[in-house]
Amino acid sequence: MRRPLVIWSVAFVLLFAAFGITLVALNGTVYSAGGFVGSYLNALARQDATAALATPGVVAAKGARTQLLTDDALGTLTDITLVSDDADPDGIHTVTYEYTIGGELGSSDYRVKPSSAFLGLFSGWSFAESPLATISVSVLHDTRFRVNGVDLTSPAKANKSAAYTVFAPGLYNVDHKSAYLEAEVVPTAVTDVGSTTPVRVNVQANATFEKQVSSELRDYLMTCAKQQVLLPTGCPFGKSFDNRVDSTPQWSIADYPSVSIVPGSKVGEWLMPETDAAAHLKVKVQSLFDGSVTTFNRDVPFSVAYDITIATNNDLRIEAQYD
Repeated sequence: MRRPLVIWSVAFVLLFAAFGITLVALNGTVYSAGGFVGSYLNALARQDATAALATPGVVAAKGARTQLLTDDALGTLTDITLVSDDADPDGIHTVTYEYTIGGELGSSDYRVKPSSAFLGLFSGWSFAESPLATISVSVLHDTRFRVNGVDLTSPAKANKSAAYTVFAPGLYNVDHKSAYLEAEVVPTAVTDVGSTTPVRVNVQANATFEKQVSSELRDYLMTCAKQQVLLPTGCPFGKSFDNRVDSTPQWSIADYPSVSIVPGSKVGEWLMPETDAAAHLKVKVQSLFDGSVTTFNRDVPFSVAYDITIATNNDLRIEAQYD
């Protein structure tokens, strides 16, 4: 009886010792301050915003715009490596991680504090400072923009910015792409917790916009040229004579205007600046002085300028600026 008891006692001691060693090891790695931050970063790396937001201490400011705290808005984060984990006398840990973001090496510091132990055995942690940051987006000439493909509309007035809460770290590619407009991608790497990064999105007319306006303008001018009168109604060109017209005027377009589109003074307004063009007129003219008949067969220069707005259904409204 004594021998089995000794065996069981030794086994229990060994098991207890193994459990203690495992507990110490887990509290020094997975359940350490560094392991806690690593879990948050790994959630970002696998684009799991729900898990990242569930991490204790991840809290957005009251009233903050949180549309970018989603899976779709998360960028690529790789090569996550713990650099240091330093504790101050108050028990607050400063944890530093390095990683690759946007092809570049980045690093972030996180302040972590102890919290309630998990199951009474494993160390618990919480961010002492929420690991979030802000991008402040200014959209020129429109209100719409995208962040990592997520469509947003800025509530800010013209030339003003709107703040959006984001995870730190994160790479946020900000741009605009719509039927007639575009803006170059602005890669925005956010690494510092609590920071505010300004982003400027310069929306401009794209090639489709210019092509569509050019097509509609050509059709319009060709329609004008079909009017067999000296002053085509509602058209930017015409010709008058002091002498008598002796044949039916024949118009054609000799030089179509070159189309370029620039932003107007208000959001949603676009302009085609004044551009030179030429129509060709062929008509016989009889002199009132001596009755001789000559043929006017020349180009008649004119210019056009237009205000353009884009309707919600992407139809273009083009209004002439000429008198």
